[in-house]
Amino acid sequence: MRRTKADAEKTRETILATAEQLFLRNGVAHTSLEQVARASGVTRGAIYWHFQNKSHLLNEMLNQVRPRPEKLAERLNAPTATHPLQNLRDLFVELMAGLAGNEQKRNILTILLLRCEFTDELSDAEERHTDFINQFIALSEEQFGRERVRLRPGISARLAARLLHATLIGMLSDRLRDPALFDTQAEAPAMIDALFSGLLVDWQIAGHGASA
Repeated sequence: MRRTKADAEKTRETILATAEQLFLRNGVAHTSLEQVARASGVTRGAIYWHFQNKSHLLNEMLNQVRPRPEKLAERLNAPTATHPLQNLRDLFVELMAGLAGNEQKRNILTILLLRCEFTDELSDAEERHTDFINQFIALSEEQFGRERVRLRPGISARLAARLLHATLIGMLSDRLRDPALFDTQAEAPAMIDALFSGLLVDWQIAGHGASA
């Protein structure tokens, strides 16, 4: 029986969903493609039809929750009626809020931050993720650079962007490790506003915004 494009896509989705659960439970390093194939109810050949290796599989999994840089740029550069950096702040707030409302995003970020050791066999996925991080930081730095007059003395756009990224990763890792640590919808916005207040001279925490 000839397989259709829809059948092939369904198989691909099944493999990704199964790998997600195995990676989450056992860790990426302790999960083989043979185990993924067996749990998915497909042959190893089917795995290799869709994915070159485990690194490719992991990268495609991350792409399910990792926004494309051009979409990020479009979002950050959209007009805003409040503070020029409001879009950047709101993006971070939404990333945190997504942990509570999106199980797939929560699972895949848990795999990335808590269940993955980038061994030699995952070097390509590691390189691609590093590229994404660098692009993400560069976009943030560009946003801060446009408003450098608003930065507090001694804070450069480069430093602000790296501090913002480091804080986001820390918050994500802590929340995924211990869901009771803080509420992503009630408390995370105030935490992010406190960071922006420490970076910018005109950021107002109470109003979740700032005066221009």
